[in-house]
Amino acid sequence: MTTALPAPPDSDLPFAGLRVLDISQGIAGPYCAHILWQQGAEIIKVEPPAGDWGRKVGVVRGDLSALSIAYNAGKRSICVDATTAAGREVLLGLAADADIVVQNFRPQVADRLGVGYDVLAARRPELVYVSISGYGPDGPYADFPASDSVMQADSGLMYANRGSADGVPRRIGMLLADAATGLYAAQACAAALCRRFRTGKGSHVELNLFDACCALQANNILEHAIGGAAASGPVSAPNGVFASRDGSLTVLALNNAQFAKLSHALGRADWLGDARFADNADRMAHAAELHAQVAAVIATRTTAQWQDILREHDVLHAPVRNYDDILGHPQALHRQTFQTIEQTGIGALPFAGIPVQGMRREAGPAPVNGEHTLQILEGAGFDQTAIAGWLRDGVVRQAAAEGVQ
Repeated sequence: MTTALPAPPDSDLPFAGLRVLDISQGIAGPYCAHILWQQGAEIIKVEPPAGDWGRKVGVVRGDLSALSIAYNAGKRSICVDATTAAGREVLLGLAADADIVVQNFRPQVADRLGVGYDVLAARRPELVYVSISGYGPDGPYADFPASDSVMQADSGLMYANRGSADGVPRRIGMLLADAATGLYAAQACAAALCRRFRTGKGSHVELNLFDACCALQANNILEHAIGGAAASGPVSAPNGVFASRDGSLTVLALNNAQFAKLSHALGRADWLGDARFADNADRMAHAAELHAQVAAVIATRTTAQWQDILREHDVLHAPVRNYDDILGHPQALHRQTFQTIEQTGIGALPFAGIPVQGMRREAGPAPVNGEHTLQILEGAGFDQTAIAGWLRDGVVRQAAAEGVQ
């Protein structure tokens, strides 16, 4: 039995009927648009002849990468050479019918392509226009190049991920800066749409990776301001990852009541009478010794055995799982956390959609570059003779029907 909700009809989704022109590349902008797609919007993904650069990053199969699938699944793709005058006219024509435009160029690039906010809003005042940049449209860093790794370093995310033993800042092992910005962008876009539904007026939604990463770390920065650098790190003891006989678990206690449960679970009720461990401040002061004692006990049993014991005593814990483990996680299976994408040229792939079941579409495949060019141009009402000329001149490109090879 499962408690997962079935996907509703597209017409019942929050953004059903909205048309989004996604002229962004990489992660933050595409993810923003993809979230809107999951919740019902129609997305036209515009790519240059070379394709979105995200197609060639990380694990790549043909015209697709894991990155490009994750952030572009379900969209329709049109290939347009916007460096040409005709290509810019195509973009302008597509934008004229859009409810939302999403772009993540450096400042002024969209204006040079003829699809900046001022131009499009003059034609369509109700337009919601989302601009995502590295550092914002102005200021001393406005034109600096930005990537996820650059932003993790420059915004303090690497500092937050310092090793507990050596204090060396480390990159967080996922594209957190980009993905978090995409989430913030989707939320801001939804807020702008809410305002438009109330007032009839569109707006220019501007955000950047730097501000988003700072917002993501609001608690860390406040802790630093109040307590200084020493405040960084675990907020309680014991609190860490401990090796079992066949794996590892994270085990922690946040207060005295939880520490008492842990002490009994580990068979160390004597800790409760030890002055060094009387409260969290004392345990933090003697964290190294306490962690060594916890580690010695955890090492005596398997992970499964400890899960049973710790669960019985209501102790905060979890095994450290790899991605294969997560796909088979009992709760993930019960909740149908992972959908399946039948990706052309690759096959069935697991996909974690937005965690709002009952308000999202079933997962769909990501397009190859230009897969829907003709369909999009004809649907937008462009003249057939003009379309034929654009195809001949390389202004637009239609991908081969067979897709990824």
